[in-house]
Amino acid sequence: MLPQLDTTQINSDLMLHRSIMAIMAACLAAVVTLCILQGEPWRLHWPEERLTTYRTLFYALAIITFPLTNLIRYIQVRLCQTMPGDKPAKRRYLTPVIVSLVLVENIGWLGVALFLLGDGLNTLSIFAGLAALGFILYRPKPSEYLSIVDALARKDDA
Repeated sequence: MLPQLDTTQINSDLMLHRSIMAIMAACLAAVVTLCILQGEPWRLHWPEERLTTYRTLFYALAIITFPLTNLIRYIQVRLCQTMPGDKPAKRRYLTPVIVSLVLVENIGWLGVALFLLGDGLNTLSIFAGLAALGFILYRPKPSEYLSIVDALARKDDA
């Protein structure tokens, strides 16, 4: 028999996961805000040709990061369902959440790096927006968590 969790229990189990996501998003937002308000003295103003090369490379990295993060998260969730051990589901699910959030947060940091190298606010905003999109796409999801809980319950019954 599979365990039945109510919404309150699921929200309670995912509280740490959501708190970590909120802290990571707030830290990135604080750095972006700091760059916008007080970043001018720290900027290096590299030549445009050099910036274009880095901008192109960083955009390619950002584009590659989204499907790669999705693949890594999918694999990690499946591993959480099948790996032996006695860790509870909420602790197992913490790893895929943190790994995927770190990967998408790095997209925002690419924008900060470009801004500090001399690129404009537009680039900083685009990369910060992509990171925000990543935080939304790869947030802790009750359906993934419940799939781990169900798989572990079936494994215990077997």
